[in-house]
Amino acid sequence: MRRRILLSSLLFLLAAVFSISVFWVEQGSALDIPQLEGKETHSFVAEAVQRVAPSVVRIDTERTVEHQPFDPSLIDPLLRDLLGDPSFGPERERGQGSGVLIDDNGLVLTNAHVVERVDEVSVTLADGEEFDGRVIGTDPVTDLAIIRLSDGIRPNAAPLGDSDALEVGDWAIALGTPYGLERTVTLGIVSSLHRNISSLGFSDKRLDLIQTDAAINPGNSGGPLVNGLGEVIGINTLVRSGPGAGLGFAIPINLARGVSDQLLATGKVVHPYLGVQLISLTARIAKEHNRDPNALVELPERSGALVQSVLPDSPAEKAGLRRGDLVIAADEIDIADPQSLLEQVDKSEIGVPLSLRVMRNNIELSLSIKPSPLPGLS
Repeated sequence: MRRRILLSSLLFLLAAVFSISVFWVEQGSALDIPQLEGKETHSFVAEAVQRVAPSVVRIDTERTVEHQPFDPSLIDPLLRDLLGDPSFGPERERGQGSGVLIDDNGLVLTNAHVVERVDEVSVTLADGEEFDGRVIGTDPVTDLAIIRLSDGIRPNAAPLGDSDALEVGDWAIALGTPYGLERTVTLGIVSSLHRNISSLGFSDKRLDLIQTDAAINPGNSGGPLVNGLGEVIGINTLVRSGPGAGLGFAIPINLARGVSDQLLATGKVVHPYLGVQLISLTARIAKEHNRDPNALVELPERSGALVQSVLPDSPAEKAGLRRGDLVIAADEIDIADPQSLLEQVDKSEIGVPLSLRVMRNNIELSLSIKPSPLPGLS
């Protein structure tokens, strides 16, 4: 009798579990399938790309390259038989890059190195239409340039974001035409901000870069770096090769805005210049230096921009800056390193005095220096 009761109870439980399972399957079938049929399956990346892709262009260039003449008699006769006589005179060299339309009047923003010393520029829009372009101006210091398309062109401009609002870990989407492959998209994140380009070996540039792991390949240069909302936050400029390959860098769009405005207004960008070479100093580094009994000078044990050398006939020399001076403030803004001083110099005006506070032999001094235009950009 007891065995029958237990068996009946077990069968009842199994039937109940089976009924509940069937109920949830039926509910899932009734509820989930209509939701899947009506649900948008595209990712946020696709939506962001749709906003900006019509504004991404391919830039094709041609330039004349002069070959250095040499004595053909120096060529081995066997090589002449195999390769033929060497060519003389100028040759046409073709290049390619990317760009992005930043207004509805056909203004294209790209890298300066994409259109450097070119004779002809053609721009292909996202819909395949091709137009002649005219280089309005280039700025090699920031590696930015603007191109104007033929009159009457009214393409859609890309939405521009705010690069100052970026944070490490934000989405980064790179668009362009790498290797001539149009409408290419790569995805990554913002790996770092305020990456000084001088740390990458470019001493002739003034750039505070966005670092990303989104793939930036040859031909991507000048194309846009986009956030998750489809807004342009940077202009792709270079990728690290060799050890550490896979790191891409972009020029912040806020900097590109200011440069493009100056290029549009005057065709050039004037960069303030002091004429000093600087290194970073911290309290720890100064303490280690001061412990050395052979040290020629005693350094102040605090952070700042240490003057390593002063260029002859420069504004810095005329203002009385010396090697070993530690710049601790500029226009009452504290200076912690050379980059922060450079930022203040970039904000200054040509010929307008810039006040500096420096430490010299542990004595604080006030100096006034008038920045001049950065030479060698003609």
